[in-house]
Amino acid sequence: MQARRCTGALLTALAVAGASTGCSSAGASAADISVVASTDVYGAIAEELAAGLPARRVSVTSIIADPAVDPHSYEANPRDELAISRADLILENGGGYDDFVDDLRKASGASARVINAVAVSGRAGEQPLNEHVWYDVATTRTVAARISQFLIAHDPSDAAVLRRNARSFSSALGRLQRIEANIRRKHAGAGAAVTEPVPLYLLEACGLVNRTPAEFSAAVENGTDASPQVLQALLDLFSEHRVQLLAYNEQTSDTQTDQVVAAAKANAVAVVTVTESLPADIAFPAWLGGILRAVEAALS
Repeated sequence: MQARRCTGALLTALAVAGASTGCSSAGASAADISVVASTDVYGAIAEELAAGLPARRVSVTSIIADPAVDPHSYEANPRDELAISRADLILENGGGYDDFVDDLRKASGASARVINAVAVSGRAGEQPLNEHVWYDVATTRTVAARISQFLIAHDPSDAAVLRRNARSFSSALGRLQRIEANIRRKHAGAGAAVTEPVPLYLLEACGLVNRTPAEFSAAVENGTDASPQVLQALLDLFSEHRVQLLAYNEQTSDTQTDQVVAAAKANAVAVVTVTESLPADIAFPAWLGGILRAVEAALS
């Protein structure tokens, strides 16, 4: 399911709001470098890379920062447009996931540097595209490197701190990749089911095989119900013990996904909860590491 595009009426309202606010203090902070991210996933990465700098050196604004909000159905507002218009660096996922960012850029006439995660992942040509590329640790390392390069180029006086942060973040992601490799050595070929393809890159890196009927995940992403036959095919995976875990996106639930979770639990199949945005007060590596540990525990 792709993020909703802004309507023409909203874009007109955004343009008017931008013209009326001018240089007011609303929106992104008036720091030396303003970074605006579509979601707090990318915002958290930028914050870690800028850690330890003076407060006014770098500001990071995440448009979606509430884990209770479904990014797929997010609709932008004038404050988002104002933040985008003042940004020096815009971080977006791309791949149809957060098209509202491109709409806001066009509405505001923003000329900021843009880092598009799907574009730098090398996966843009994959069909079908799984746009949830922040679950691909290699892609996140590339995105982080691009952010660091931008910050160093625009704040050379703090280059030593920024390079140290970049090394630390890269090392943390390297540890996650080693956890994935360890799970892969022990459990390659184990079956897994998902309610949506959100965590598939992580599960694939762990050597797991997704046995979910493609029609079911597509229905959930599109906000529709899967057919009774497709739903039953998924439920049979649990009763026949053909999968060892279910990865469940708790930010998108309906009666069918609730039924799937209940069936997994009834058949003693571990349920690993995932989200599309970060919970409050947790760093990106710690968040993804927690999901990896849950996968490891489920397989053990």
